[in-house]
Amino acid sequence: MRHLHVIGIGAGDPDQLSVEAVAVLQSVDAFLVIDKGAATDELADVRRQIVARHRPDGGFRWVVIAEAERDRSPADYGGEVRSWHAERAERIEAALRDELGPDEVGAILVWGDPSLYDSTLRMLDAIAERGTVPFSRSVTAGITSISALAAAHQIPLHRIGESMLITTGRRLTEPDGWPAPIANAIVMLDADCSFRHLLGHSASEPLEIWWGAYLGMPGQLLVSGRLAEVADEIVRVRAAAKAEHGWIMDVYLLRRPAPPAS
Repeated sequence: MRHLHVIGIGAGDPDQLSVEAVAVLQSVDAFLVIDKGAATDELADVRRQIVARHRPDGGFRWVVIAEAERDRSPADYGGEVRSWHAERAERIEAALRDELGPDEVGAILVWGDPSLYDSTLRMLDAIAERGTVPFSRSVTAGITSISALAAAHQIPLHRIGESMLITTGRRLTEPDGWPAPIANAIVMLDADCSFRHLLGHSASEPLEIWWGAYLGMPGQLLVSGRLAEVADEIVRVRAAAKAEHGWIMDVYLLRRPAPPAS
């Protein structure tokens, strides 16, 4: 039976692969990669560099899957994403059927870790439920961008005994998107620098931010400080970097001030 590995590859540094992930790579016959177009060629190149680093003798092939179209500003965000994932699942299913032999081993390399804001496993669930292409699968954990962010800034993600929220930029702007009892918020998938909507509260509640982009890669970018003081810098640096690369992946930690000591 076909077997598919879902491998977390970290935030971009080939050295971030676990020993387990490196061992799993050795058995792979075909790496499935979604082609997102010329603007994100660098992301595909990083995947190829990672594999070349740990499989220098070759003996594998790449299977390129065309990206499904997606409306980036839909009226129904949830419905649009579900439709996009369904089309992606059909294309992955076709690749498993047509490009991976019945007894071969394939792999999908997932940025960061497959458990965190990645839908590969949900799409594979949908394929398995249809039952038209039999396959088994396994998952190898990877270093998340959150871990890479904390390491790059050399900080813990929370103070002693504090709570922590992991959310998206879209959710952060919603009413009570960052509930008051939660001291720390990690924000991912934020194309609009949603932290700016918190600036009006910064005088009464001085927030801190630790921001990072291209974590673990040669062009890594880091900014940190009081949100009111560095927000404009982050917006400027982010816009310039996206214009230069054609893409950006960033994440940040927001922190409320510590309560007064009892």
